[in-house]
Amino acid sequence: MVQTLDPIFKRELQQACNLAIGLDPYLDRCTTPESEALAALVRRTQTEDWSQRFSDGETVRHLEQEMMSGHVEGQFLKFLVRLTRAERILEIGMFTGYSALAMAEALPIEGELVACEVDAYAAEFAQKCFKDSSVGHKITVHVAPASDTLRKLAASGKTFDLVFIDADKPGYLDYLDLLLTTTLLKSNGLICVDNTLMQGQPYLAGATPNGAAIAHFNQVVADDPRVEQVLLPLRDGLTLIQRA
Repeated sequence: MVQTLDPIFKRELQQACNLAIGLDPYLDRCTTPESEALAALVRRTQTEDWSQRFSDGETVRHLEQEMMSGHVEGQFLKFLVRLTRAERILEIGMFTGYSALAMAEALPIEGELVACEVDAYAAEFAQKCFKDSSVGHKITVHVAPASDTLRKLAASGKTFDLVFIDADKPGYLDYLDLLLTTTLLKSNGLICVDNTLMQGQPYLAGATPNGAAIAHFNQVVADDPRVEQVLLPLRDGLTLIQRA
């Protein structure tokens, strides 16, 4: 026998669905439009057959277009670059380069962005997109495991005003430790960490390995007296971290 839903519950459930469905389109409409270079990068990323690239062995892992930071988060990162007056940016995990290009668009003329990407195919894909942008020359890409690149950058004396982490989730703590225990991050530098809500997995039961890694990362950061932080419910969660 089919039970009829309580009308009040049904109405409230529909309202909750409407709130969730309408949020992202509304945020897009109310946010400054992305540049043509960023829009072109999105189109190219969306039309690429990433499953086939992985099946053919061209990528080291299964990539998907949803890995892009996206319009609203990209615009937020641009704001952070301007507000902090960052001149040197480090990105850990690039994919096809949306966030890298968005931040590079906000850099001053002499600014630079160094991106770490482990997947050679994704790195080459991004660099082709950068060539179509007037700021692509500001972006340097290192194709290697991020921890290796970070150690080399630290050894060479590189320092950065802003760091954006959007890479393998189990590696987040190692990347943060390298930033805080070397001179890679300026004393008043800002660290931005993506996916720190991971579709609610950090606070819900049944987390995947990535979700468990993010939950552990969030707790370690919250308990670390070396830093101050805030977790923002932007897209899939964005945590801002500075030295205390």
